[in-house]
Amino acid sequence: MPPSKPILSIQNATLTFGGRPLFKDVEILISKRERLCIVGRNGAGKSTLLKILAREVKPDDGQYFLQPGCRISYLHQEPDFSGFETLKDFVVDGLPSDQVHETYRAEIALENVKLDPAKTVDSLSGGEGRRAALARTLASEPDVLLLDEPTNHLDVDTIEWLEEELKAYPGAIVVISHDRAFLKSLTKAVCWLDRGKTRRLEKGFGDFEVWSNTVLEKDAEDQRKLDKLIAEETRWSREGITARRARNEGRIRRLHKLRAERADQMDRVGSVKLEADAGRTSGKMVIEAKSISKSYGERTILKDFSVKIARGDRVGIVGPNGAGKSTLLSLLTGAIEPDTGSVRQGTNLDITFLDQKRSSLNDNMTLWDTLADSGGDQIMVQGTPRHVVTYLKEFLFDEKQARSPVSMLSGGERNRLTLAKSLALPSNFLILDEPTNDLDIETLDLLQEMLSEYPGTVLLVSHDRDFLDRLVTSTIFLAGDGTAVEYAGGYSDAMVQRAKSQQDQPAKIKEKPKPTASTPPPAKPKSSLKKSKLTYAQELARKSLPDTMAKLEQEIENLGKELADPSLFTKKPDHFAKLSAQLTSKQSELEESEELWLELEMIVEEAENA
Repeated sequence: MPPSKPILSIQNATLTFGGRPLFKDVEILISKRERLCIVGRNGAGKSTLLKILAREVKPDDGQYFLQPGCRISYLHQEPDFSGFETLKDFVVDGLPSDQVHETYRAEIALENVKLDPAKTVDSLSGGEGRRAALARTLASEPDVLLLDEPTNHLDVDTIEWLEEELKAYPGAIVVISHDRAFLKSLTKAVCWLDRGKTRRLEKGFGDFEVWSNTVLEKDAEDQRKLDKLIAEETRWSREGITARRARNEGRIRRLHKLRAERADQMDRVGSVKLEADAGRTSGKMVIEAKSISKSYGERTILKDFSVKIARGDRVGIVGPNGAGKSTLLSLLTGAIEPDTGSVRQGTNLDITFLDQKRSSLNDNMTLWDTLADSGGDQIMVQGTPRHVVTYLKEFLFDEKQARSPVSMLSGGERNRLTLAKSLALPSNFLILDEPTNDLDIETLDLLQEMLSEYPGTVLLVSHDRDFLDRLVTSTIFLAGDGTAVEYAGGYSDAMVQRAKSQQDQPAKIKEKPKPTASTPPPAKPKSSLKKSKLTYAQELARKSLPDTMAKLEQEIENLGKELADPSLFTKKPDHFAKLSAQLTSKQSELEESEELWLELEMIVEEAENA
């Protein structure tokens, strides 16, 4: 129970949706200065519960209490800007009747989120729209803030600003969010909506996983005493979560090892050692960008940035909205050309872009047909046949949903189905642009699990700090002024290294003596340069290897086309065997050339940075 008398509550609330009970006899009690998060799977009814608290949805049964004079403000997950011309109009419309003439509140709130009150609503980006909705919610300084996914579409700087604002907020806060770092920083209690019931933890979200695992283990023990029919309906939804979390601990340990290797690559250039998995693999060099720059008009998006991404790397890209994260992604993947510099992509790249806009889904199709679009009951997942229902269960869908239309899915469930469809495609290079928006915490666990086991290369743009910390081996930070720097580790590691470099820089400048007429110029360091200098033979090889690799790539392509003839094996088996052997030899030769070229480039880079 909350420590003080509630100012807002619902008790014994029951709601049926689409002929099935969404939840029954649930309870939420909110006291002054409450810091409560509502968690649960997508489709569990979290947003509906928030709407009941906001009096936008009326339950079938139950008691609702709001302390007289207490004001509520509700942040919708999808704000509606229709009918408004400017942001000021939008925010003023959200003020209560006794504040409607205090338009200065709207101007102050918009200034706090760095938006112009005169800006028209039809020109808003996703992040600007979210900030405007936050300004509308905060402007009236209500007694209770109800926030549904407040961090969606916000960059990390704005999320951290919002955290500090909410920590100091004098009223009560109830929040739904998938952002673990945000919830850990803000909340003091957790309401868990699970299988139509609510459970409350009087501790912050940081203690939720240990507590929920204990609850799930007890439930599993109780469940074993029930009949097999009930067990088949519910067991997968609980034990699967516990198992994933247990496996995640091992993955985190492996991630630390990968980060150490990545840091070692960055610190000791020329020592790349990555193991290849079975099946079609890319070359060891996936992307090599050298001194690339990009501008639009007078605005510089990126200047003089270099990076090498090897097979198996998981690279995060972070920075403020508008800093150029998506532009960098487009540059690295060859979607746009740099103004200066060069980008080289490796061989055998099978790229899959994760579509989080859900444009690949057809509302009239069933989940089964969406995945098995060629018919039958099997789907190829990374080259291995899987039963449709088994694969759906891995994405937290119930077997009964397999034949339901896509139109019946919640927003989070649609995202899960998009994930299932996209990640089933054969690929060795995944591009993910803001994949965590609108995903619940359990789906994030699932996505992290799959990406942790993914044998290829991952390039990820995200604002989710915890997700980055759990997954990536290095982080590229774009400051918004055209500079970009790669750091070993996740987001937290990058921020520590960035802060240290900023602290160290003034000291280095201060310690540097000013030259005078009697002061000789400093001697150039020779030892490190000698260690990194190429021999004559190495320099010749470095210059000739690009042409050699291009020739090998063309030969491999020609051999592949010839071997693609389905009649070749039966008509000319000896010739088929000869061509296959040549293809294998050329592929090995190309990989060895790539490795040598990459090592030589690293040596040159080390010499230039010495």
